[in-house]
Amino acid sequence: MRGFLASSIGVTCAAALALPLTPPALAATARPVPATGAATTARPAPHAGTSATTPAGSTQSLPLEPLTRDRATPSAPSSAEQGLPRRAVRHFSLLGVVWDDPDAELHGRVRVRTRAAGTGVWSGWQDVETHADHAADPDTPERASGRVRGATAPLWVGDSDGVELRVRSEPDRSAEQSRDARRLPAAPPLPSGLRLELVDPGEDDATSLGAEEGPRTAGAPNAETSALTEAAAANADLAPLGATEIAALSRARTEQEYLALNPGGLTEQQRQAKPYVGPRPGIVTRRGWGANEGLRESGLRYTKKVKAAFVHHTASGNKYRCSQVPSLIRSIYRYHVKSMGWRDIGYNFLIDKCGKIYEGRAGGVAKPVLGAHTLGFNSNSMGIAVLGSYGATKPSKSAVKAIARLTAWKLGLYRMNPKGKTYLKSAGSNLHRKGKKVRLNVISGHRDGFKTACPGRKLYGKLGSARSKAARYQGR
Repeated sequence: MRGFLASSIGVTCAAALALPLTPPALAATARPVPATGAATTARPAPHAGTSATTPAGSTQSLPLEPLTRDRATPSAPSSAEQGLPRRAVRHFSLLGVVWDDPDAELHGRVRVRTRAAGTGVWSGWQDVETHADHAADPDTPERASGRVRGATAPLWVGDSDGVELRVRSEPDRSAEQSRDARRLPAAPPLPSGLRLELVDPGEDDATSLGAEEGPRTAGAPNAETSALTEAAAANADLAPLGATEIAALSRARTEQEYLALNPGGLTEQQRQAKPYVGPRPGIVTRRGWGANEGLRESGLRYTKKVKAAFVHHTASGNKYRCSQVPSLIRSIYRYHVKSMGWRDIGYNFLIDKCGKIYEGRAGGVAKPVLGAHTLGFNSNSMGIAVLGSYGATKPSKSAVKAIARLTAWKLGLYRMNPKGKTYLKSAGSNLHRKGKKVRLNVISGHRDGFKTACPGRKLYGKLGSARSKAARYQGR
């Protein structure tokens, strides 16, 4: 990816420097996002045998087919089982299942087999996490765009060129506690419009050019270059334009930066007091992981402050190498935007199992960027996703340490104690009614704001350690 901005930076630097750079204390004013009218269109199934990887990435969207017939009405397809028979497809590395209604739930089991590109070896059956519980808050423009879909969590499978899928409806498992098995409820129908999404993240040295699928209309404005500049300029207070990484700072330099990032936002007493802010960790920028800025909606949205951090896992599996993480993040980004209909990747930050920290949603790593990570509690918070599945697998010590380092710094900028409590007003979730003021840990798990297994039992159990470490990094 090195040097891919060389041809455009010279043209866009002046414009980038002219953009207003809103400090955290003043970032409550959101820049409106223009209506785009662009839908996330389904792509036709590819011809068998096609295998070329698209340099900028691509998404194949395959409608599911009935796999069984209803016994009561043999001529009618069953609504309880759908899928796809084994087939060859274009290269992809991540998959998920989406459906039309974002409020509908898929009660059942999703299983998939994939064929490794190059070797032709088929994997065993793998389960896909059926509940993707991250979303924009109700009544927000992002949620009400008309493009949002229901979806499973994504699953990372690596470079593949074949797939087989089974989706089966199952009754509510809580009913299994019934003493009379004959009273088990019938399996509910599957959501309508089920489609398998196969995501190709593109090549590392080409995806970040911002090229979208298909030819560009002659004479059209270079929206991708503008979005690229916008994303880079949001971090201009922390790193040079076009930087692939925001460098780590010492405690002394971080404290100087703390004062510089809060002009007019601190009282005289606060300016004289020693700040409780952890040393800034190194953070890979969106350019560093190759974000195609042409995918997301233009404009940046902010909330008022950052009072809490919600920790997630991506539930995308643990079978990735740390060298593959840029591709994995690009895949999740594309899945969130193209398949699920969000305006950008949902998380504010991502952390891999080697402990490296990555910028998520565009808007500036030091700013209170409004994400789509914890339904009901996206305002005045940030979302941190650890890449992987941590229900039965322990997170690495490096990942837990990275959570502590990141929260010590980012929460410190907003004068929050990682070991403390705070109140957030619910925008409405399946756990807390709309308008309720909820007392939460400053570092919480996703399940604290929404009824979900996220961030997995093993990762959730490490949050106490992360809170203590973050507080120590802040000098408390």
